Parts: sequence; structure tokens; C-alpha cells
Amino acid sequence: MGERADARSRHGTGEAVGSTGMRKGGALAAAHFIRRAAARRIGRSARLAARHPCGNVSAPARAHRRRGRVHHLAETARYCMPRLASSRAAGASSKSGKPHAIRIIGGDWKRTPLPVLDLDGLRPTPDRVRETLFNWLGQRLDGQHCLDLFAGSGALGFEAASRGAARVLMAERHARAANQLRANQQRLDARMIEIAEADGLHLAASLAPGSFDVVFLDPPFDADLLGKALAVAVPLVRADGYLYVEAGEALEPAAHELLSGWKLVRQGKAGAVHFHLLQRENKE
Repeated sequence: MGERADARSRHGTGEAVGSTGMRKGGALAAAHFIRRAAARRIGRSARLAARHPCGNVSAPARAHRRRGRVHHLAETARYCMPRLASSRAAGASSKSGKPHAIRIIGGDWKRTPLPVLDLDGLRPTPDRVRETLFNWLGQRLDGQHCLDLFAGSGALGFEAASRGAARVLMAERHARAANQLRANQQRLDARMIEIAEADGLHLAASLAPGSFDVVFLDPPFDADLLGKALAVAVPLVRADGYLYVEAGEALEPAAHELLSGWKLVRQGKAGAVHFHLLQRENKE
């Protein structure tokens, strides 16, 4: 037991030392880059001074060049130095639950920022993915009824409302996240939006089949909920309606009996997120 404990201790120490070494190496490389950049700047100033008709550079010109060097070095440090402090701050923020913001991409509330709680497991759909999705849907959703069973930040639901949806129902079981959704709804005076503080799977069971034009499905990746979510979401989409699915892996409609009679319209990948737009085929 003692030997295994010592081995674990040495292993843990090795990881810490290795991590520290990597950070130091990054810092040294950045410092070397900054020194070389400064040397190039100073050398250029010296050459300019040598070419000046009076053999000297005026005080305002020297001050301007000094400001340029300072700005250059600051920008270099900003982009080249390891961002250890910011990473730690981000980690602290995720535990504190303090709000940050998402941005509505298009529609009536285009570019409007909306506060979002920074909570563990809360993963707003990225701007680029939302923009792609609503391009697939044709930009506007005028008069359509939409459902988001795992609303979280509300990014998809608010985007749909901004683009003309007549009704947007969002389900969110986390009390603080649901309260933030209500606050954003009131801020926008978004009367077409309904916030249900409820488990999305339970809420779906109480809704009439075929009552939505678009259903957004973005369950937590680590909770193994996709199969259950598909089972309750599929019946809610009307004929010719759309189902949007985000998942940790590519979705193969042929592998799911529930998706028989559906076609995969488009799919994409952004980082670890696979996103899919499916359409129910009208067999009438």
C-alpha cells in the first residue's frame, strides 16, 4: 500500500512539475518574442533618426514612436503570453453562477445582448451554429410554433422569437436558469414566449402531438438523454415540420427507429458539437 501511495504521489508531483515546466516554457518563448520585437522597433527608430535631415528626430516624433512601441509590446504580450490568470478566472466564474451574455444573431432583436448565468453544464449554442441553423430554416419563422425542451440559456428560443415565431415554449428545470429566462423575456417584452420551469421530458408528455413546427433538442451530452428526448420530441412535430438536434456525436437517422419517416436535411460540426436539422416527411 505504501509503495502504491508513494508511486501515486510521485506521479502526481511529476504531472505538476511537467505542467509548471510547460507554463514556464511558454512564458520564456513569449518573453523572447517580445524582446526581439522590441529590438526591431528600436533598430527601426535608430535608422529613421540616422536618415533625418538634421541628424536627429523631433521630440514629438520620438514620443509618438515610444507610444507605438509600448502599444506594440502590450499587444504582443496580450496575445503571446500564456493566459493562466484568465483561465483560472473563467473556472471561478463557472462556479460562481455570475451572468455573462449571449447575442441574438438576427431578426427584430438583432445584436441584442442577453444575460446568461454561467452555470456548470449550461452550454449556449454558439453564435456560428445558430446562424447556420437559421440559415437552413430560411431566416424567418413567421407565424410558426416552436418548442425548446432543454432551454438552458434560451439562445435558440429567443432567436426563434426574434425571427417572427408566433409561439415559443421553453422548458428549463433549473430554477435559477428559468428565472434568468423570465428576466430576459420581460426585458424584451416577448409575449410570444412561454417559460416552463419543468423537466422537458415530463412537459413533452403533456403536449398535443403535431402541435409544433420546429422542435429544438439540445440535451446535456453527459446525461445519456438523447434517446429519451427523441422519443418524446418526435411525436410533437407536425408533418413537414423540423427537428433540430445537438449531440456529442453524429446522429444517424437510419439507426433510430424513431426517425423512420424523417430525412436529414443538413448537418454540421463545431468543435465537439454535432448539429443536425431533420424534417418529418409528409406521407399524406
